[in-house]
Amino acid sequence: MALSYTAEPVLRVGATLGEGPIWFDDALWFVDIKQHRVHRFDPASGDHASWSAPGQVGWVQPLADGGMLAGLQSGLHRFDPASGTFTFVVAHEAHLPGNRLNDSTVDARGRLWFGSMDDAELAPSGRIYRADAVGVAPVIDGIVITNGPAVTADGRTLYHCDTLGGVIHACALEDDGSIASTRPFVQLDVSRDGYPDGPIVDAEGHVWVSFFGGWCVRRYAPDGRLDAEVRLPASNVTKIVIGGPDGRTAYATTATKGLSPDELARQPRAGDIFAFDAQVAGQPAYQITHLPG
Repeated sequence: MALSYTAEPVLRVGATLGEGPIWFDDALWFVDIKQHRVHRFDPASGDHASWSAPGQVGWVQPLADGGMLAGLQSGLHRFDPASGTFTFVVAHEAHLPGNRLNDSTVDARGRLWFGSMDDAELAPSGRIYRADAVGVAPVIDGIVITNGPAVTADGRTLYHCDTLGGVIHACALEDDGSIASTRPFVQLDVSRDGYPDGPIVDAEGHVWVSFFGGWCVRRYAPDGRLDAEVRLPASNVTKIVIGGPDGRTAYATTATKGLSPDELARQPRAGDIFAFDAQVAGQPAYQITHLPG
């Protein structure tokens, strides 16, 4: 039987589409894609700051040479929290103006992995990319809504979600970051479970997946067995990160997107940040070592 956890609200933000949580520099960073905001929250002090981005922002990740990289609909930008400025680096998928960037991770080698998707959530124009010293290369395509990817600490397995398809995939990785094989890791019934959203991999190699419309986060063992489930008082759970002062606190982003006035009245904390004891450590916030360009 799967273990259960209790999640509590820790920050009221009312995000339209909260996403991309990372734990970096002793703080929680996340974005609100639809409100074009980057947020930083220090749970120890309660300090909360936010910045306006020049467009839909899917994620921010730390750069090894300082500052952060932000994935916007218009492309990749350097983000300087000290000044609040976004400096354009390179356009991405300029030939697909209906696409936007949606989720990302950095692996232990400092490689950036990120996904794109059709902003209208209709066309299978989404791809997942790897960015390293060689450049930016697509590794997966033909998905409407990509989520993830997430990479194991040893760099051997990449997980990603085909959100509308209700499938969590596991991909075997070669040393150069190419995909050797892909298999279904978990097949879901979206009408019952909700839509699999952002995945992460913890320090024990288990996969945590959030569920949009599913009111929960689930932890899966490497063999695909359901190990634990966390129920939240918000239906649209988008992603978690494990960090915090103790290194074992999970923070979950949520969304109000798509909720009716009646649903919002029943979910007064929808779009807020929730926390729970994950009872396991996460992976460190690896920094990007090669800036895509």
